[in-house]
Amino acid sequence: MALPQTAPPSLTARLAWPDLLAGLSLAGLLLPEAVAYASIANLPPQAGVIALFSGLLCYALFGTSRFAIVAATSSSAAVLAAATASMASGNPGLRLTLAIGLVLLTGMFFLLAAAARIGSISDFISKPVLRGFAFGLAIIIILKQFASVVGAPLHHTDVVRILIDLLGQSGTWNWAAATVAAVALGLLFLFARIPHLPGGVLVIGLGLAAGHWIDLSQYGIGLVGNIDLQLTAPSVPTLAYVQWLRLAELSVAMVLILYAESYGSIRTFAMKHGDPVTPNRDLLALGAANLVSGLFAGLPVGAGFSATSANESAGAVSRLAGCAAALLLLVIVLTLLPLVARTPAPILAAVVIHAVSHTLRLAAFRPYFEWHRDRLTLILAVVAVLALGVLDGLLAAIAVSLLMLLRRLSESSVTVLGRLGDSHDFVSRATYPSAHPVERMLILRPDTALFFANAERILTQAQNYISLAGAGTQVIILSLEESPDLDGSTVEALAGFYRAVRAQHRQLLFARLKIPAQQVLLRAGIEGLSAAALSDLSVDDAVLAAQRLYPQNGGNKSALTARA
Repeated sequence: MALPQTAPPSLTARLAWPDLLAGLSLAGLLLPEAVAYASIANLPPQAGVIALFSGLLCYALFGTSRFAIVAATSSSAAVLAAATASMASGNPGLRLTLAIGLVLLTGMFFLLAAAARIGSISDFISKPVLRGFAFGLAIIIILKQFASVVGAPLHHTDVVRILIDLLGQSGTWNWAAATVAAVALGLLFLFARIPHLPGGVLVIGLGLAAGHWIDLSQYGIGLVGNIDLQLTAPSVPTLAYVQWLRLAELSVAMVLILYAESYGSIRTFAMKHGDPVTPNRDLLALGAANLVSGLFAGLPVGAGFSATSANESAGAVSRLAGCAAALLLLVIVLTLLPLVARTPAPILAAVVIHAVSHTLRLAAFRPYFEWHRDRLTLILAVVAVLALGVLDGLLAAIAVSLLMLLRRLSESSVTVLGRLGDSHDFVSRATYPSAHPVERMLILRPDTALFFANAERILTQAQNYISLAGAGTQVIILSLEESPDLDGSTVEALAGFYRAVRAQHRQLLFARLKIPAQQVLLRAGIEGLSAAALSDLSVDDAVLAAQRLYPQNGGNKSALTARA
C-alpha cells in the first residue's frame, strides 16, 4: 500500500508548539557545534555562527524538507580548512579571504545547478564512497582535535605522519587539558542518552562554572576567545584571477560533497514520512544559504544528518522549527555571547569529537561486505583520506566514484531478446531459455545507455551477434530503451553500425527510441537511414512493423530506403 502523500506545512502556517519546542532544543545543539566547526576550519568562531543563521533562515525560506537543518558541517569545515591551507601559505588574512571566496563560489555553483535543473548530481558520489570518506575524515578530525587539546602542533595532513607528530611530542602533552576534554566527552555521550537534553549547552555551562572557580590558565588551558559578530556590509573578496580559478575547482568538489550528504539527509526523512522531494528547489536553498554565508564571511553550510535527525526527534512539523531555533540563537547571541567566548577550548574540542563520532560506526560498512558489493571502493575511500589528507582524499574519493560509474557503464553488454511464448513480451533468451527468436529477425538491446565510453564496444558486440546469425536473418532490431539521449561519439558509432549492417544486405530498425535520441539521429542525416527506421515503438510493435515492411518474399529490398 502506498504511503499517503501529505504536503508539508507552508512557511506561512501558524507557528506550532512542536516547532517552537524543537527550535528550543535545536538551539542548544547547534550553537556549540557552530563555534566548534569554525575551529575545524581554522577560522574565527563567528564564522560558524554566521553560517548557522544563514543556513537556518535561507533554507526556511527556499527549502522543501520539513526536517532538514542547514548549518556548518564537519566535513565541509575540514575541506575548507585543507583547501585554504594549501593556498594561503600560512597567511591568516589570506586564508580568511580565500575561505570567503570558496564559500561564495560554492553558493554560486549551487545556484547554477538549480538553474540547470540537475538535482541528480548527488548520484555522482556513491554511498560507499561517501561513507568511506566520512569515516576517514572523522579519524583525521579527531586526531587534529586531540593534538590541539594537548598542545602538539601538527605539520602534516596524512594520518601516518600526524601520528608520528603526536607521538614525537608526547613528552610535552598537556594532560590537564586532555583530562578536561575526556570528562566533557564522557558527559556528552552520557547526556546524549537522554532525549531532548541539550548536552552541548550543559557541558559548556559546566565548563564555564569550572572556569569561574578554577584558574584554568595556570594549567595551560585556553579559552575560545572573543566572538566578534559586528554586522558589516556584505562584500566580495579581491583575489587574483588564478586564485579564483583554483577556488572554482575546489568549490565544485565542495558542492558535490555538501549536496551528497544534504540530499541524503533530506531524502531519508522525506521517505520516512511520505513527503515529496524537490531536489532542484533544495539546490536553490543551499545556494542561497552558502551565498549569504559567504557574503558575511561564514562557513559553507549543508543539511547534516545529525542535526536533521535531532530536529525530527524533537518533534518538528515544519521548516518553522529552524526559524524558532534562529530566533532563540539571536537572543543568545545578543545576551550570552561573551559567556560562550569564555568556554574552555578542550570542551569545544570535545563537542567536535562527539559530533563526528557517529560516522565511526563500522556497522554501516557491514552490508557491503555481506552483499559482496563495493567493498574495495569503500576501503579505497577510507584509505584515500587517511593517506592523502582531507582535500586530496576528497578529490580522490570523487574520482573513485566517477571511475566506478564509467566502469559500470563501459562494461555493459548486449542482450539478445526473444518472444516469451505467444505473449507480447520480449525477454532475454539467455535468462529465459523458453523465449524463442522471431523468424528472419535478430533483436538486440544494450543493457545500459550508450555514450562515448561504451558505444563502440557495445556496437562491436552487437556486430558479433549479427555475424553469428544465419543468412536467413534479414532484419536487425536495435532497442535503445536505456538511452535517453545520444552524444556525438555515439551518433558516429551508430552511423558506422548502420553502414556495417547494410553492407551485409540486412535492414536495421530502431525501437524504443526516446524523443531526444530520435531527434539527434534525424539531424545526423545518416545516408540511407530514413525517419521510418527511427521508431519509438515497443519491440513487439517494431516486429510487426518489420514484418509489414519486409515481407518474406520481399528479399533484401530496402523498403525503408525506398520510402525515404
